[in-house]
Amino acid sequence: MKTMIKSATMVFAAMTISVNAFAQEAKKPASPPMTATGKIKDTNITIAYNSPSVKGRTIWGDLVAYDKVWRAGANDATTFETDKDITVQGKKLPAGKYSFFLIPKESGTWTAVFNKEPKQWGAYKYEEAKDALRVDVKTKALPATQEALVYKINKNGFTMDWDKISVPVEIK
Repeated sequence: MKTMIKSATMVFAAMTISVNAFAQEAKKPASPPMTATGKIKDTNITIAYNSPSVKGRTIWGDLVAYDKVWRAGANDATTFETDKDITVQGKKLPAGKYSFFLIPKESGTWTAVFNKEPKQWGAYKYEEAKDALRVDVKTKALPATQEALVYKINKNGFTMDWDKISVPVEIK
């Protein structure tokens, strides 16, 4: 009888460890991968990014420094893909896949950067010489805090919304 109880206890312990291990694996990542897709007229746009959350932190000027190139998301650099030539803020951008960066500025006019090297981890190996396009964009205040960073594609272009800031980028 003692052997049966001991065996049952061991089986129960093994099952508990397995369930706990599975629960940890199933836990949502801190900055989950996301994709925004849409059409602007007849052009297909895809933005792939990792979505961090505010979590009570000071984002602009602290977690994300002003006047420095930022990956515009978390982990890998955000990528922007268009299947046709477009104009961004009135400047031409050829069809292709780019890494997308932002340079936040306290003034509210930020720089959006489309870089020819789409596969990058963060902005650590970013090279300005590989920029395909840089444009200035005016940020807008959001009416409420956007907890998780999100990209939205609309008929006028796209926005990156996070914390209390929206960054609209015009595309034609």
